[in-house]
This record gives sequence, C-alpha cells and structure tokens, in this order.
Amino acid sequence: MPIGSRSAGTSTRRAPAAKAASDAALFPAQPVGAWRRLAELLLQREVLAARVRRGGPVALAAEPARGPEVDRLVESLLLDGTGGSLDDTLAARRRRLDEVDAGFADPVASARRALDDELSGDGVFAILAANAGLDRKAAEMLGLLVAVELDLSLQRLAAWLHDGAPSRRLTLGLLTRLTGSPPATGAGDDGTGLAAVAPEGALVRAGYVTVDDDGPWADRTVAVEPAVIWALLGDRSRDPDLPAELDIHLAAEPGDRRLRLVAVHGGDRWRRRQTGADAAGATRYLVAAAPATERAWRALVREATIRGCGVVLEVDRPGDAGTAWGGALGPEARRWLERASHVVWVLSSTAQLPLDSLPRRPWRELEASDEPAGPDEWAELLPGAEVGRHPLSADQIRQVSRAYGAVGGDLDAAVRRLASGAIDRLARRVRPRRTWDDLVLPAGRRAELAEVVSRYRHRALVHGTWGYRLGQANGVVALFHGPSGTGKTLSAEIIAHDLGLDLFTIDLSAMVSKYIGETEKNLEEVFDAASAANVVLLFDEADSLFGKRSEVNEAKDRYANIEVSYLLQRIERYEGIAILTTNLLKNIDQAFLRRIDVLAEFALPEPDERLALWRLGFPPTAPLGADVDLEALADRFKLAGGNIHSVCLTAAFLAAEAGGVITMTEVVEGLKREYAKLGRLRTTEEFGPWLS
Repeated sequence: MPIGSRSAGTSTRRAPAAKAASDAALFPAQPVGAWRRLAELLLQREVLAARVRRGGPVALAAEPARGPEVDRLVESLLLDGTGGSLDDTLAARRRRLDEVDAGFADPVASARRALDDELSGDGVFAILAANAGLDRKAAEMLGLLVAVELDLSLQRLAAWLHDGAPSRRLTLGLLTRLTGSPPATGAGDDGTGLAAVAPEGALVRAGYVTVDDDGPWADRTVAVEPAVIWALLGDRSRDPDLPAELDIHLAAEPGDRRLRLVAVHGGDRWRRRQTGADAAGATRYLVAAAPATERAWRALVREATIRGCGVVLEVDRPGDAGTAWGGALGPEARRWLERASHVVWVLSSTAQLPLDSLPRRPWRELEASDEPAGPDEWAELLPGAEVGRHPLSADQIRQVSRAYGAVGGDLDAAVRRLASGAIDRLARRVRPRRTWDDLVLPAGRRAELAEVVSRYRHRALVHGTWGYRLGQANGVVALFHGPSGTGKTLSAEIIAHDLGLDLFTIDLSAMVSKYIGETEKNLEEVFDAASAANVVLLFDEADSLFGKRSEVNEAKDRYANIEVSYLLQRIERYEGIAILTTNLLKNIDQAFLRRIDVLAEFALPEPDERLALWRLGFPPTAPLGADVDLEALADRFKLAGGNIHSVCLTAAFLAAEAGGVITMTEVVEGLKREYAKLGRLRTTEEFGPWLS
C-alpha cells in the first residue's frame, strides 16, 4: 500500500498528508523513538524544578539519566540547600531554576530535532501524527502522553509531580508545566501544544485522547485511547467501540486530494459507494452506518485516522441512529463531520440530503448512476454463472456472490437468498414449484404470461442500452383477471419459478390498518424490502386495495382515496415484478390500467382444456380405476381448473379412507361437494346417471 507524502510538522506548516497502512500488517513493531526520549527529559526537568520550588536540594547532571525512577533520580542529585533570608532563598531558587533550564536546554533541543527527523520518516509514530494532521507541538504532546502510558517509571515521576494526587496519568496542569508557559495568553495557540488536547484540538478530534470532564481544570487527566497504544505496538485488532457493521472499500483510482467531503445520492448503494470513493481524496475507505453513540463516533474517526482511510457514511441505511427521519444527518453526525476535517468523508444516500442537515464546510455533490451489473462484474463475482439471467443491480450482485458458493453455484438459489430478512415479516413466501407443464391455457394466453418473463429478463437491454424510458421505474406490472379458479395465482407461481425468484403474497390482513397512514406505511415497507430482495410480489384479490376512488361524502372516503392514490404512485416506482389478480376487473381503478404492462384475461376452460386439467388432476402414480371416464367428465362439467383440482383431491382422500382405488363413485362424490361449495344445482344434463 503506497504511503502518502508528508512533511515534518511545525505549528506554522501545512498538515501532512495521511498515510495509508495495509491490512496484512497495520503497523510494524515500534522501537523507542525520539518522542519517548523527549518525554523522559521533560519529566526529569520538571522533577528537578519541583525540588527547587519546594526548597529541596538539587544538582544538575551534564547528561540526565534515561528514565530513572523518582527515588533514584532524586537521591543521585542531592545537594544541601543554603540558608539565608527569604529574599536570598527566593533568589537562590530562581538561579537554580535557571540552572535547571540551562542544564536541560541542549538535551531537550537535541531531542526535539530528533523528533522532527522522526516525523519526516515512515515509522508508526510518524504515521499516526501525519494521519491526524498534527504539527510538531501536537506530536510532542502525543509522544509525552503515550510515553507515560507505556512506562511505569515515567508514571511514578508523574505521580510524584502531582504532589500526592492518586493519578499516574498526566493532568492538564502538569502538561502546562511540562510543555511551557500557562495557556492564559492566547485562545487556542499557547505556544506549548496544549491546544491539541482542547475540546476541538487535533488529538481530541482524531479520537486519540480523552480528557476527564470532572473536577478542577488543572486536575483533569488526559488518557490515550488503547487503540492508539495497540497500533504503536503493532497490533491490528478490531476496536470494540467500532460500529458492528464495518466494511472496507478500495477506490478504483486515486481521487481528487482536495475533495474532503462528498455527498453522493442514487438508487444503488454500491454505485454510490463507488462514485463517492473514486471522486474523493482517499484510496481506502471504511464503510459504516452513522454511529449511534459518541463513543462509537470517536472510535470510527480514530480507526480511520490510524489507518489513513476515508469514511463512507451510509446515511439512510436501515436502523441508523445517527440520522434523523428521512435520511437527514442528525446533529451529532454533523458535529463530527465538521470537527474531523482531517478525514475524507463520503455521505451516501438514496436521495439528496437536505441542505440544513449538511455540515458547515466545503462539500461537493454527485449523483451515482443506477446502471445494472455489467458483464465484467458478472465474470468477476459470479464465475461460471449465466450472464444476465437475472437483471441484478451492482449492489445485488455483490450480495448474491456471497451466497453463490454456499448454495453450490446455483444462481437461482443464490438470488432467492436476497429475499431473506425484512420481507419475510411482511408477506407470505411461496417457494415456486409449478412449471409451465402444470398450466393449461390457450396458446395466446400463455404468450401473454411469457411476456412478463421476457420483460423482466430484457428490461436492462430495452430500458438501459436502448434508452427506452417509459416511466419512473423499470419494473414490470401485470394484471390477471377472470373467474376464481382459472389459474391466475398458479400463473404467478409459474412465472416466479421460470425466473428463479421467490413469490411473496401480500397478506391484506397484515397490510390494511384502521389507523390513518398505517396502511401506506406497511405497503411502503413491503415495496422497499421487495426492491432490495429481487422477488415477485403477488397482490391476490387486488380489487380490495386497488379499488376505484369514489366521491368524498365522509372523512373515511377521503382517506380511502388517499390509499389508492398512494398505490398508484408507489407501484409506478417499483423496480421489480408486481402481479395483481382480481375476479372483478370493473372494480379496479382505471388509473391503474395505464400503469399495467401486461393485462391477461383468464376465462373458464373449454372441453379440451378441461380434459387436460382432469388428466393433470390424477398423477400417474395415483390408483385410478378403469371406470373413471375423463372425457365424459370434461364434456359434462363446466368447471375451472381450481375446482377440478379440488374434486380430484377429494376423490383421492375418499379412496384412501376406503382402502381401494379411485373410482367414479369417489369422483362423483367429490363433484357433489364442489357443487355445494359453489352453490350450484346438480342437473340431470351434467350428472346424468350419477345424479342420485
């Protein structure tokens, strides 16, 4: 993985470019660096200065020992104090403080030059500093904090300097003394690097450190996050505070380094990710939904900073806690996007984000195409599969590829796995098993049904390559109408089987609600889930939902009309296959007919079709008696296919109970029961000798 360019930082220099690290070895093991040597010197100098202030003995060494413990350090530097007046004592102490500063001036200056050299290299500490955009003073502050976290002897020095306070971590007050003068002379630039741990300081906004928010300001401790320490030690374990769902995306080409915030919208999640990542100024991205907590936000920013990555924030992913209703960014998200300006951000959403929800910083807006998966993507992700058998989107083909190997390379089974999840809770799944051989229809009617399959399979070619844009979406809507039992629902199952998709029947009892707006909300969930899952939606008895709008005489009429109007708009935007069935075409609102791609009428079968249905009703393995006259049954009884199937099934159960074969007696009894259900009289013309 290439390492980005960098320049050693000072407070006046431009922040160095981020450095990316590979997944194979996030960082190499880190030796003791100049940042650690500088921390030792600063702590030792402050110990000696504190001895002077407290009136204790002090001595200077030309080269202070490296990392001594407090007792050993103090004992080795003992020197008796001098007596005298208060003025003499104060003057002596000032001279001794000057001697301390003078004695440490060269070693500290040398250590700072070494730190500058180290920040110009490619070591771990340099990477961490560059990715967070730290200048040299902020890097010195980070080194001081990390050194104390790592070294027990330095912790003892810090504890001693706290004059009895229990903390062995550095406090804001002690950091002020260690790094220079108090921060009272300026707002934000105190000349010491202390600004790096301010609420909006570089170390805080990068998520590297946290500052205690309780107690007097000077006593508040500053802690380095464990992930930073582990990174310095060469460990790349996942930060437990990161969002649960986290992905890595590599940009195809390096983007514009000047682009630090991109908002991209479009219908396909993968195309949005691809478009935003390729345009913005990073080559590697963490992909996540907006975090739900402050701690998770800090972890996401910290991980991106440590790795030198950008972040693709999927704003409207279901369940986002960091976004408001409708996919707009929430206040916490905007705050982090504004403060973590050192990270490259890509905001991914299906629709354009509201202007008042975007962060107050420069950004660029892009629109991602909804181009379906192309031949190259099929060859890469689904090797050996029939290219284009299913018109998969770029996002769907990547989901299918995850299941492709698990189902033994069965493309249809892998595509059906898309339907797992939310849609199972909203509609009834039917595993299609019926084929065209199970359907008895005139040739013209079968051709109309085959057109549904053809429209689905070739919609990418016609609407995409050939440029036909005949509506808001490229979905297929079919309406099957005719008497009950004529094969409308069966045809929907056969179409789903031919396409290798699952069929989901809308449960009207679960959809329709007496509460205003709930029906539309339930249907919206179904349409969204079906679009993501690539399934066939079946609205059985569709006239109950898609009925004609009426004049408004009562409030309930107005809300009923609103539901129908919503469905008119929503079905036009649906990208999949929707099949509507009804026994009463005249009850369907005329506005729906304009939106229908295939309208098929199902009529009662003719005698030759009824004969084929009777033959299908008795499987070859069924014990059918010789007296069963299928031709006579087809000629006499004018029944729909569903009724014929019911008669055959009833006769089979009667024969099984009797322990014999299926005879004409059982078939006639089945006919009598079916006629009773239909409310039809048994006539001599139909039943003849079997009338009794």
